[in-house]
Amino acid sequence: MKKRILITGGAGFIGSHLSKKLLKEGNEIICLDNFFTGKKENISELLNNKNFELIRHDVVEPILLEVDQIYNLACPASPIHYQHNPIKTAKTNVMGSLNMLGLAKRVKARIMQASTSEVYGDPEMHPQKEEYWGNVNPIGIRSCYDEGKRVAETFFMDYHRQNKVDIRIIRIFNTYGPNMDSGDGRVVSNFIVQALQNKDITIYGNGLQTRSFQYVDDLVDGMIKMMNQNEFVGPVNLGNPNEFTIKELAEKVIELIPESQSKIIYENLPKDDPKRRKPDIGLAKEKLSWEPIIELEEGLKKTIEYFRGVV
Repeated sequence: MKKRILITGGAGFIGSHLSKKLLKEGNEIICLDNFFTGKKENISELLNNKNFELIRHDVVEPILLEVDQIYNLACPASPIHYQHNPIKTAKTNVMGSLNMLGLAKRVKARIMQASTSEVYGDPEMHPQKEEYWGNVNPIGIRSCYDEGKRVAETFFMDYHRQNKVDIRIIRIFNTYGPNMDSGDGRVVSNFIVQALQNKDITIYGNGLQTRSFQYVDDLVDGMIKMMNQNEFVGPVNLGNPNEFTIKELAEKVIELIPESQSKIIYENLPKDDPKRRKPDIGLAKEKLSWEPIIELEEGLKKTIEYFRGVV
């Protein structure tokens, strides 16, 4: 059945992929973006689609719309962007969530919060399960994002308990793919851009810290499954449990760009940078019958192709 779906941050990296997939499934999409990190190019092919509407708007301000579902993705997600204006980042998480929850309550829409693995901070539990409460520095340089997302989850649960709002919460782990911003400082885009430009590939720390990388198509598939099931509200981890060291990722990128002259160099680790990240996705498997299917090498090849066109 055709739904009217609002995607905040719909012109961003993940939002643009979600917009395309939900349009393909025959829905009407309202894409809300203030273009702080989102880009019109990400959704340019959708602008002529009669079922797609773009509104330039900042979620910190309320908005009145009639919709069936809301995917709340609006928030800068890379350290460079969210530390550029930390107060704005916290406000986007807090005020943005409140405004969208208010809208969902008023029009009786189902609403999903795109939370993050950052709510686990520098985790002492490995791999991270949903019941882990995290190890976050509330006064650190990353806390505008980490704590902002934690507060957003609080609001979602309280609106659900107090006002019976129909919510879903997902926690997204490192995701990569086409439409990533070449300058956003995330490790996958950083390494690919540096390798394509024959610049030294910069590893912060000793390169033995780990991350788990999921390709964006896998994530979008999990998001839609979570939104459309009626069994539970979450939170649920959406990530790829295959763990790689940052050094292994750098070596893999160089291998997949054979013409690259780049060498690996090491610099100091930024403050509060987590040493290990790996989702436990048992809950997603059980409740959503979801797990990632795209292997790192396959996903990196597609992402490198995209960046060749951009860089």
